[in-house]
Amino acid sequence: MTTNGTEVSKFVTLVSSDGFEFVVLREAACVSGAIRRMLDPRSGFAESVNARCTFEEINGLVLEKVAEYFYYNYKNRNTDDVADMDIPPELCLELLMAADFLDT
Repeated sequence: MTTNGTEVSKFVTLVSSDGFEFVVLREAACVSGAIRRMLDPRSGFAESVNARCTFEEINGLVLEKVAEYFYYNYKNRNTDDVADMDIPPELCLELLMAADFLDT
């Protein structure tokens, strides 16, 4: 994929506050409004150039579940009667805060 003559990576790296890195398909990650805006080549953000988004507010455990959700959503986007995603109760509050922050 190219934009204005520059190659746009098919994958993006999401980095948690504790240094964990998750390489995610760009199309799946862009379900998040915040990530989509960060990666927009017209935004001028560094993330749009290096395809690397660092989240100082989200720890690795939560970001892993967020990345899992991105793929879950991507895989089931055109499917009816999708089973619920397994979410540990102890992560619910942090996931809600991350979803709000990420505009997901």
